[in-house]
Amino acid sequence: MTLEIVPKEAESLLTWPGLLAAFEAGHLLPQPDIKDLFCYRGPDTILDRATWIDGLGALVKVATVVPGNAARGLPTIYGSVTLYDDVTGDLTSLVDFHLVTKWKTAGDSLLSASKLARKDARKFLLVGAGNVARSMVEAYSALWPDAEFTVWSRTRASAEAMGLGVAEDLESAVKAADVICTCTMATEPLIKGDWLQPGQHLDLIGAYKPSMREVDDTAMSRARVFVDACATTMHHIGELMAPLKSGAITEADIQADFYDIKSGAYRRNSDDEITIAKNGGGAHLDLMTADYIARQWKAR
Repeated sequence: MTLEIVPKEAESLLTWPGLLAAFEAGHLLPQPDIKDLFCYRGPDTILDRATWIDGLGALVKVATVVPGNAARGLPTIYGSVTLYDDVTGDLTSLVDFHLVTKWKTAGDSLLSASKLARKDARKFLLVGAGNVARSMVEAYSALWPDAEFTVWSRTRASAEAMGLGVAEDLESAVKAADVICTCTMATEPLIKGDWLQPGQHLDLIGAYKPSMREVDDTAMSRARVFVDACATTMHHIGELMAPLKSGAITEADIQADFYDIKSGAYRRNSDDEITIAKNGGGAHLDLMTADYIARQWKAR
């Protein structure tokens, strides 16, 4: 029987610590086979992501991206997520695309922060004021209940709409923060490495294409750099491709990915070092998230 999961009801069953536990368990399993397929029609895109993790199951996540829908008053992204049984390959669950994407994206960076940010962190800066930034407020608050949030956005009105403190000057806001989370569509670095202070942690979310990056070479060279998965980030996203090409960092400077959590390598070594975690959000993380959602739905 195929589960059809109701998004609003399902979300009430989820917790951020529960998702982090699912991520850690998933990364004890064999590394996944992952394939991405893109189809284009002018400005429109279909993205088809598939993955199989031996011992967990398989997932296909499909999204259509139609920029012209904004003028029609419609969402620009539609999608679906299907889960398949690990042994038989049978279709087991239909999971809401936006629910999976929200929890996967925020949970990915929350797992990094749980390992790399200082436990006494209090001042959190969000660079960007979209849906991802809103999700990160919810996620960070689950582990840092006393967190104080400030938002910087190119558009002040969007920052004010979040109902949090608004940063007037990005440089000053970066220097004052304990944790900095970037969730923008920037193609040129917004964060300068010269602004960074000892003990800070940065979660980089926005860049997902070779043409995109949110921090400069100096930031990458000053920090200990971590990624969620080397296979889906190192030679695929401008955040890493650009500093590797310029020589600001080498592949050996990538400290660890989530598959190194079990060895203890994915960690902060001192209170004064600067850490950066790049969120690439591979399909294997979609699978771990969707499986967690389906298990919670079955157990309700």
